[in-house]
Amino acid sequence: MVILLILAVGLTGYGSFYLLNYSLKPKNHGQNSEASYEYLFQTYPYMESWIDSLNREQALKDTFILSKEGINLHAYYIQANKPTSKTALLIHGYSGNAIQMLALGYMYSKELEYNIFLPELQYSGLSRGDHIQMGWLDRLDILNWMTVANHIYGDSTQMVVHGISMGGATTMMVSGENVPSYVKCFIEDCGYTSVWDEFKHQLKEQFSLPAFPLMNVASGLCELKYGWNFKEASSLKQIKKCQLPMFFIHGDKDDFVPTSMVYPLYEAKSPPKELWIVPGAAHGVSYRNNTVEYTARVKEFTSKYIY
Repeated sequence: MVILLILAVGLTGYGSFYLLNYSLKPKNHGQNSEASYEYLFQTYPYMESWIDSLNREQALKDTFILSKEGINLHAYYIQANKPTSKTALLIHGYSGNAIQMLALGYMYSKELEYNIFLPELQYSGLSRGDHIQMGWLDRLDILNWMTVANHIYGDSTQMVVHGISMGGATTMMVSGENVPSYVKCFIEDCGYTSVWDEFKHQLKEQFSLPAFPLMNVASGLCELKYGWNFKEASSLKQIKKCQLPMFFIHGDKDDFVPTSMVYPLYEAKSPPKELWIVPGAAHGVSYRNNTVEYTARVKEFTSKYIY
C-alpha cells in the first residue's frame, strides 16, 4: 500500500512537472520569424508586396524596453501613411510572434489608416523571458508598451488594443487594470476565460485526463517557480473591472478555446460591449475566413470611440 502511494505521488509529481514545461516552455514559441513570414505569405499572398514595400522604405521599425524584472522585450511598429492619432496595439497568440499579427496590421494600416504597434510577449519572438506567461503577467508589460506606443506616435494617441487567442486573453486581462486615458476600446478575438479553464480543456482533449490532481499540483509549481498560478490568471475576473468598450469575437466551430467560453465573458462585461459569433470559423481564423466582414465590423466598432 505504501509503495503504491509513493508511486502515485511520484507519477503525479512527474506528470505535473511535464504539464508545466509542456504548457509554458514549448519548443516552438514563435522565435522563427522566417517561418512566420512564409506562413503569412502563403495565407495572405497580397501581404508580400506590402511587406516588401515596408522593408524598402524602412517603415517596419523595432524598439526594445526592459521589463520591471530587467527582461529585454521587443516590439515592431509602423506609422500610418499620413499623420494620425489612431493607433492599434496588436497582441499575438500562444507560441506566436508579432510577425504573425501583421495580417491584422495590414487591416489597420492599409484599410483603416491606423498606426500599428506589435509587441512580442515574453518567451516569444525577439523578446526574452523564461516561460510563456499566458497573458497574466504579460498584462503588466502591455501597460508599459502602451506608454511606449503613445510616445512614439506623439503623446496624443487614441488607442485600440486588439488580441487574438492568448492575445485576446491578454487584452481582457489588461482591460481590468488602470489603463491610460488614451486607450479607448478593446477587441478580443477567441480568448479564454482563465488559464485554469483552458489548460483543463486541453488536458482532457489532448491526454484524456481529469484536472485533479495534475492541474492542482502544476498550478502550485507554477506559483513556486514563476510567481503566479493558473486560477488567478483569469480573464473573467479582470473583465468585470473593465469600464471601456469591448468587442468580443469568437468562431462557432472553435474547439481549441471552446466557443462556450465567450458567453460568460460577454455576460460579465458591463456595457458598452458587442459580440460577434462567426459562423463556421475554427480557432483564430475569423479574420482569415471573413476578411471583408471582419474589417467592416472592426471599423464600425472602433469608429464609435476613435475619431
